[in-house]
Amino acid sequence: MSERLVGLTIVAVGTSLPELVTSVIAARRGHSDLAVGNVVGSNVFNVLLCLGASALAGPVRAPLHTLGVDLAALVLMTGIAAMFIRSERTISRREGGVAVTLYVAFAVVTIVRG
Repeated sequence: MSERLVGLTIVAVGTSLPELVTSVIAARRGHSDLAVGNVVGSNVFNVLLCLGASALAGPVRAPLHTLGVDLAALVLMTGIAAMFIRSERTISRREGGVAVTLYVAFAVVTIVRG
């Protein structure tokens, strides 16, 4: 099992579970701004601060050709999430189901690719 596969699956799920629980509880209690802010804030924090701080500590090498599927999934899901929120300013259960299905598909592709 490659380090990349571990990072994209086990570590990603493990570090995101508290955010998932927080967002689900917030949504169930009617605090949708908190749920959306938690997810968006976490992603901005991870991409900019965590990756930036890691690069300050030492070079972070990732050949672009190995990130094609990952970056495409990131851009695609960001665009889809923006469309979901923009349409009626809500994310419906159906749209949530689409998002979960897309994540499962991404995870399967990632595991198959190794």
